[in-house]
Amino acid sequence: MAAKNQLDLLSIAAHPDDTELTCGGTILKMVDAGYRVGLLDLTGGEAGTRGNSVLRAREAARAAQVMKLAHRENLGLPDAALEDAREYKLKIAARLRELRPRTVILPYWEGRHPDHYTAGRIGYEACFIAGLEKAPIEGKPFRPYKIVYASLYVPAVRPTFVVDVTAQHDRKLKAILCYSSQFSARADVTHLFPSRSDLRERVGSLSRHFGLMIGARYGEPFVTREVAAVDDIVTLKPQSI
Repeated sequence: MAAKNQLDLLSIAAHPDDTELTCGGTILKMVDAGYRVGLLDLTGGEAGTRGNSVLRAREAARAAQVMKLAHRENLGLPDAALEDAREYKLKIAARLRELRPRTVILPYWEGRHPDHYTAGRIGYEACFIAGLEKAPIEGKPFRPYKIVYASLYVPAVRPTFVVDVTAQHDRKLKAILCYSSQFSARADVTHLFPSRSDLRERVGSLSRHFGLMIGARYGEPFVTREVAAVDDIVTLKPQSI
């Protein structure tokens, strides 16, 4: 477990609600397990069609309460304008030195929204920079032990592993629905802003897809760049045949 004011797990995402949508069940499961878990939102989502940074900050605070997070903050980088900038990497690296998470969740490195895959790239490079002795930021050098990538909305990618979030599914939906500005009361003809009932179906369908891969009702997929080390192959899950 992390020391006081340090984190076991930190999710870094481009916008408020990204973490809730892609790996909110896993966040809740780690909180349930007693870990200190935090979220670092890089932008306020101010460029989105609906809502504004003030409203979305209030929604993010409500979601943080639902998930019982130890820490949540917004870095205030420009929405819809994340780029491969050293300034941004240094800002993220400075927070990593302060929060010192053992494990970091990043967005998968490919996707529809440029902010999402850019957040994954600069997040990874910030993890590296944070460990450089001479990096021009305050704090002691630090690097997370493990980096994993949330890939729920990239279903064509075969996951490295899937987390069973069946017990957390309802609370995940509750956290997502804190972002009421992003959902319609009824179906939207453009499908950009789903209704609350449609959202439940979409999230449930994706989670069921990945849950079936491991013999669970609901699951969330992750990818790692490195091969996993396994000490005990007798108790490996799920069942093969």
